[in-house]
Amino acid sequence: MDIWEANSVSAAYTPHPCTVSGLSRCSGTSCGTNGRYDTVCDPDGCDFNSYRMGDTSFYGKGLTVDTSKKFTVVTQFLTNNNSSSGSLSEIRRLYVQDGKVIQNSKVNIPGMAAYDSITSDFCSAQKTTFGDTNSFGNNGGLANMSKAFSNGMVLVMSVWDDHAASMLWLDSTYPTDGDATKPGIKRGTCATTSGKPTDVESANANASVTYSNIKFGDIGSTYTSTADSFLRSGGIGFTGPTVCASGSTCTVLNPYYSQCL
Repeated sequence: MDIWEANSVSAAYTPHPCTVSGLSRCSGTSCGTNGRYDTVCDPDGCDFNSYRMGDTSFYGKGLTVDTSKKFTVVTQFLTNNNSSSGSLSEIRRLYVQDGKVIQNSKVNIPGMAAYDSITSDFCSAQKTTFGDTNSFGNNGGLANMSKAFSNGMVLVMSVWDDHAASMLWLDSTYPTDGDATKPGIKRGTCATTSGKPTDVESANANASVTYSNIKFGDIGSTYTSTADSFLRSGGIGFTGPTVCASGSTCTVLNPYYSQCL
C-alpha cells in the first residue's frame, strides 16, 4: 500500500494487491522474470494522482494544496459495514493546511464519473478509460488489499530516486513515448528528461522531507481544522471546525450558534 508517493510537483496514493497473503517467497517466473505481470502482486496498482486524473491545479507550489508550505495528509480506509470488522471498500484522501480541510480533487476525465477516492468502480473505470492492463483487478483488487490489512501493516518512510523509470510515472509524461494528449499519460509537469538518479544525487544531494505528528485512529480522530475569526464554530447540528484560529475564542451565542470572536 503506497500511502504517499510524492514530491513538490505530484502526489499519488496506490494500493497494490497480491494473490498471496502474508509472508511469501516467489520463485522462477512468479518473480516476474518473464514479464511485468507474471507476479503474485500487482506492479501497477490503482493510483489516484490528481494531475493524472484531470485536475492540474490542485497539488503543487501555490496551488490548492500548496506544497511550498506545511500540510497534513489524511488517508481514510472505509469498509463495507463501516466497522473495523468489515471488508475494505474505499480509500479516501484529504488534506489539512492552514487550519482548513481540503477535500480531495475530483476526476475530470471524459468518460469517467467525478470520483474523488479509490473504490473498485474507480479502479475499473480508470483502467478501461486509460487502456491500462487491469492487474489490480486480476490480483484481487480491494478485497485482497483488505486481507493484507487484516494481517497488520508497518509504516515505512524513505526518500528515494528511481533507477528504473526516473520517477516519470509520478510527475511527467509516462510512458515517455505515449501520446500526451490522451488521458492518463501526463502525471505532472516535469520533463521526460528529468529525474535521473545521477542528476538527482549530484544536483539535489541535500533534498529532504520532514514527517511529523504521525497518527492513526478512528476516522476523523487524527486531525483538526480551525475556523477563522468571526466564522461559526459550533452549535446544535454544526459539523464544521470547532477550534478557532489563533487570536479568537469559540463563543456560545445560543444553543444553535457559536462563533469565533
